[in-house]
Amino acid sequence: MANEIDYGNLMHNAMRSLIQDVLIAVKNNGLPGEHHFFITFDTNHSEVEMAPWLKERYPTEITVVMQHWYDDLEVRDDGFSVTLNFGDTPEHLVIPYEAILTFVDPSVEFGLKFESSVEEESTEVQGIPTSDEDNRDDIKKDTGEIVSLDSFRK
Repeated sequence: MANEIDYGNLMHNAMRSLIQDVLIAVKNNGLPGEHHFFITFDTNHSEVEMAPWLKERYPTEITVVMQHWYDDLEVRDDGFSVTLNFGDTPEHLVIPYEAILTFVDPSVEFGLKFESSVEEESTEVQGIPTSDEDNRDDIKKDTGEIVSLDSFRK
């Protein structure tokens, strides 16, 4: 058993589950009212599938918009796929939840931001003393950001 509760990973899993639930509702009922999504994801994630020309144009990350036109939305436990229009060219994307960096619905001022595992690992490593191991209590761990949902409400 671990020495502490990993709240960061638990929160990320809950947020990814929320995205999945939202996308399932959109698949079943369409986007209600003025709702639309800006989804930024890591194009280098091993399970992302996208056209080579898009990958070349956006080698590290891309923000896509699901609003007026989208097609073939499929939602799975590990991610989703959707066809979006890029300059009158429909392109099919496969996006695992783990690749998502931000998920924003500006119509209701709602947003989620994920920290990548590489950033988390480097954050935990920074500041660790290499010689004086007794000062470990002085190390501040980056365990996540507390966000008040009131700040997203109108």
